Amino acid sequence: MNPRSLPTLLALASAGLCLAAAVAQETKPAAAEAAPRYTTKEPSRDGTGKVYMGRETAQVVGHGAVRWLERPEREREELPLEVVKNMDLRPTDVVADIGAGSGYFTFRIAPAVPQGKVIAVDIQQAMLDVVTERQKEAGLTNVETLLGQIDDTKLPAGQVDAVIMVDAYHEFSHPWEMMTSIVRGLKPGGRVILIEYRGEDPTVAIKPLHKMTQRQAIAEMRAVGLEHVETRDFLPSQHFMIFRKPAAAASQP
Repeated sequence: MNPRSLPTLLALASAGLCLAAAVAQETKPAAAEAAPRYTTKEPSRDGTGKVYMGRETAQVVGHGAVRWLERPEREREELPLEVVKNMDLRPTDVVADIGAGSGYFTFRIAPAVPQGKVIAVDIQQAMLDVVTERQKEAGLTNVETLLGQIDDTKLPAGQVDAVIMVDAYHEFSHPWEMMTSIVRGLKPGGRVILIEYRGEDPTVAIKPLHKMTQRQAIAEMRAVGLEHVETRDFLPSQHFMIFRKPAAAASQP
């Protein structure tokens, strides 16, 4: 071998190693991104066939169900005044009611935040029209409506003290994206109150896909950076779960 060729060969070998490392570095994130966040299956009854973290998302209850949402039995079945009491709200808090529907909880929360406000968020304008009409009738000035999207609540960044979701989260078609937008909208230390029918309890007479286990809910909230604070078991058939955005969390999880 020509001694003069040795440095050249070493240089080429070094360049090849660097190139291989660069290729590996480029392909590694691509491989990670290839793993789908959602998968699909044959839709179950009342299901969409879309699966997130092992859970099939449920079909959405449409605006035609307003009468059911406002049924008198909800006072006894879901204890709305106890729910508001357990939210531990301050008079100045800004609260977002996600999946507000006809405003059943929105109008019960509003008196608890007289110097704050409640933002009723829904992806169905027909539902928000009902809220607006009821707001006018009640003469309330601290209720706002916000039309969200299936993958974005459209909450203003860092402006919300507390979010409540009552029997709504399990219907989100894009749960990760929706929760990411909620976390973005929360102030550091802001809370999420998640209320879902108890999936662990077979005696709760609700369709299976419209219930959630506490274990599943905690896993899905952790996936967007929320901490489970506690679960209060004062409701007859539902979990009352409290999660918190870490005080030092970045605005984007």
